[in-house]
Amino acid sequence: MTSEDSAVLRVAGRPVGRYVTRPALPDRLSPRPYLHPVTTLSGVSVTELSPADHPHHLGVGVAVPDVEGHNFWGGRTFVRDQGPTELDNHGAQRHVGFQLRDPDGFVEELRWVAGGTEVLRERRTVAATGLTGTAWALDFTFALTNPGAEPLTIGSPATNGRPGAAYGGFFWRARKEATAPDVFTAGTEGEAAAHGQRADWLALAGTSWTLVFAGATDATRRDPWFVRTAEYPGAGSSLAHGERLPVPPGETVVRRIVTVVADGRLDRDEAAALIRKAVAA
Repeated sequence: MTSEDSAVLRVAGRPVGRYVTRPALPDRLSPRPYLHPVTTLSGVSVTELSPADHPHHLGVGVAVPDVEGHNFWGGRTFVRDQGPTELDNHGAQRHVGFQLRDPDGFVEELRWVAGGTEVLRERRTVAATGLTGTAWALDFTFALTNPGAEPLTIGSPATNGRPGAAYGGFFWRARKEATAPDVFTAGTEGEAAAHGQRADWLALAGTSWTLVFAGATDATRRDPWFVRTAEYPGAGSSLAHGERLPVPPGETVVRRIVTVVADGRLDRDEAAALIRKAVAA
């Protein structure tokens, strides 16, 4: 581990990810904890932090553009009949403390705060597990609880009128290279075919690395995938795809994503085998 404010994930003694709990970021980036850099076992970075194309993309984490109108994604807010708009509506995810910290993972408590009010409370569990000599898995679970007395809903640009933009939830901003990564699932090939669809797993394959994402609970598997390759490389699950997600008072929304981080370019059979092993681990 490093300090009280950050943690280093290790697999068999090798550092594979740094988790920053209290980043010094401007309000418009919706400050929040993130993992960056995340690397393969050979040391190839597979994340980006605040890239020029989207400065509010922060490695690996949880980001939601609309929690009762509060922006926990960063950047502009999509307003129906108006489009992307600069608003003073940014929230922040505040690290409260670690309940557990080990070299291979941690359990963290967070408060999602906007306008001086706690909007959501979160428990985040992250673990790194070795799979083979060239692959490891990141197991990422987040549980969002409504601490208030009134119901709230989680939305996305898609539910606010922008088709195809149902981002919000777990999100991984991948490494940008000279050529876009390939994207495929067990039954589809390409961004257009995979984006917005449900699939047991989804893979991004770069020049010398592959990421394979899978929902590891029934609720998570019901969330369609959000994926970009042509504009920028990134993938995540959609909490609010076709309609807003309600969170009644005192209720909790739980999602678990397992990601294989592999050296080299995996084919479909190799990706499927590794993600099965990772989810079962």
